[in-house]
Amino acid sequence: MSKAFLPLAILLALGACGPQPAQVTASLPADAIVGAGDPLRSAAANTSVAFGSPRLLAGRPADAARAVAQMEYLAVQIPNNPRFLGLSPTTGSQLVAARREWRGALGIPAEQPPQAVIDSLYAAARALQAGQRDAAAAALPASVFPQGGQTALLRLASLPSLPLTNDAAVMVSQSLQRSEPNPGRF
Repeated sequence: MSKAFLPLAILLALGACGPQPAQVTASLPADAIVGAGDPLRSAAANTSVAFGSPRLLAGRPADAARAVAQMEYLAVQIPNNPRFLGLSPTTGSQLVAARREWRGALGIPAEQPPQAVIDSLYAAARALQAGQRDAAAAALPASVFPQGGQTALLRLASLPSLPLTNDAAVMVSQSLQRSEPNPGRF
């Protein structure tokens, strides 16, 4: 290497060692994955069914809350998970577009961290399952749902058709199924 290129090589190397942006992470609560061997595959299977037929979620805000929370989880985990590097290169952009769609339907600001969305939606779902509607509304804080918890519950109970979300959920589910080894083969 010539001496003229040495300073450039050093600068490039130092630039690569500089501070990197923090990677966004998310997890599902323990009660979201009871009985599921893999929370990611479980979320993919659940969301592909839930968003594939909007009537399954109509009037069922607890189920809708869990499905949206699982999509938030998938939107973080799928593009950043080294186990799934072989998925379609369009997966990340499909999930980004789908997130805009479901967050728009629920009035969730784009800058909200995924974990805050997941945690509040699961807390609301638990409260709804326990018959505590006021507690469910309180679990959807104005910091995450600026229109308020009551409005968010109404939106969850009457989610519109979310075609981008459905497409992303089905694509993720099918991609994960294809990536599984065939148990019948040796």
